[in-house]
Amino acid sequence: MKRRDFLATSMATALFPVGSNWADALARGLPARALDGSDMILPASHIEALAADMRGKIILPGTHGYDKARQVWNGIFEKHPAVIARCTGASDVVQVVNFSREHGLLTAIRGGGHSYSGKSSCDGGIVIDLTQMQSVRVNPKQKTAQVAAGTLLGQLDHEAQSFGLVTPAGVISHTGVAGLTLGGGFGRLSRRFGLTCDNLLGADVVTADGDYIRASEVDNPDLFWGLRGGGGNFGVVTSFDYGLHPMDPIVLAGNVSWPMSQARDAMRFFADYSLEISDELYLIGSLLRDREGTPYFNVGVQWSANHADGERALKPLRTFGRSQNDTIGPVSYVKLQSMNDWTQPFGTKYYNKSGFSRELSDDALGLILDVFLGASRPFSLFLTLEGGAISRVAANATAFPNRDALYWLAISGQWDDPALSEGQIRVMREQWLRLQPLTHGFYTNSAMNESDKRYKSNYGKNFERLTDLKNRYDPNNLFRLNANVAPTI
Repeated sequence: MKRRDFLATSMATALFPVGSNWADALARGLPARALDGSDMILPASHIEALAADMRGKIILPGTHGYDKARQVWNGIFEKHPAVIARCTGASDVVQVVNFSREHGLLTAIRGGGHSYSGKSSCDGGIVIDLTQMQSVRVNPKQKTAQVAAGTLLGQLDHEAQSFGLVTPAGVISHTGVAGLTLGGGFGRLSRRFGLTCDNLLGADVVTADGDYIRASEVDNPDLFWGLRGGGGNFGVVTSFDYGLHPMDPIVLAGNVSWPMSQARDAMRFFADYSLEISDELYLIGSLLRDREGTPYFNVGVQWSANHADGERALKPLRTFGRSQNDTIGPVSYVKLQSMNDWTQPFGTKYYNKSGFSRELSDDALGLILDVFLGASRPFSLFLTLEGGAISRVAANATAFPNRDALYWLAISGQWDDPALSEGQIRVMREQWLRLQPLTHGFYTNSAMNESDKRYKSNYGKNFERLTDLKNRYDPNNLFRLNANVAPTI
């Protein structure tokens, strides 16, 4: 265990001893951590006042439900917040934001808790927990959906598809809408309908000052620009309004795979084929291993338009080489969106590195294959096709960068044994250094811990505008546990 991890764990044990309870904590005041990292004590009367002002629930260390409430999706992170404020609505969020600001508390925001970097929780600070704020209200006539910030993608898909409507979202149904949208959000429909943030029509936001405001093209349009790809830097979004699109609830989807003996040729075919297809087709090329550890190359697809056209578009892929598996067929979009949930279970340990690419040369494909096969610790490698509607939005129209990318290249590892963590992460970092020259920038939603320099480079010309927004809406950087754009004033 690294020294900083040991110190964090030791502090958590010392501050929040097992067997402590609500009454004990209130009697002595609650040890906590300030924004600057220093230790502090939250007075008992202040915690009592916050609890009285909220309709939701305050959860403290040692009280019933604390250990479950503090857990996040990525099991690498074992955080012990001083306070978990489980909000039930915007009023609760205002109360908690004011409390956090007035006490200078380290502050995390949790929507779905699906953060790769573990920043939806913290040690010693306060978690603004939105998981109880789940609702989807579809207006089929206007083709819009109003969605509360704790809602999961599967809930949004289910409600919208019951009216034959959809908005592009991610590919794991237990992901939260909030973090996905604020970081950009791409999935199986993004080439056809754009990023999730491109379909955002408006949002209700609690700013660092505790103000409850509207952000849209009409109201606070500068903030609306920053919310679409700028992450959680500017406030706590309590509700999102999305535009919806008509779509057949039954799509063509599945996988075609080839053994390693054909992988190099299949990868070259994938790269060439991806340059010719229409926006209705989603593609992801993957280097994977089966349960016995045997490597293979897989292409996942989804065709979201007329099925006859889809069959013709998919024929070159399905007839290439001698595939070992072909599962493409009609399937419910809602069912498809949850099919891979079992591969991303809550509490497993995850590590990810990624970047965007504009082309896949023979040399690049050869390096990608060599990295995957030669690593001393196994991980998966993904090539997700971008372009389409994503690239037709101007680079400065939203905060989301990298509109010119054609592929998103990512390596992803997962394991359960904590003893494997140090070695697994080391190997993945080493291997990513070989792949990184093939890429530019990174996807905010899958970033682990990037440097300030990398954030600035990633956002490019949009970075200065993001900094100006941060200076205006959060000059003290209360909302810093995210893909942080630091203020300059």
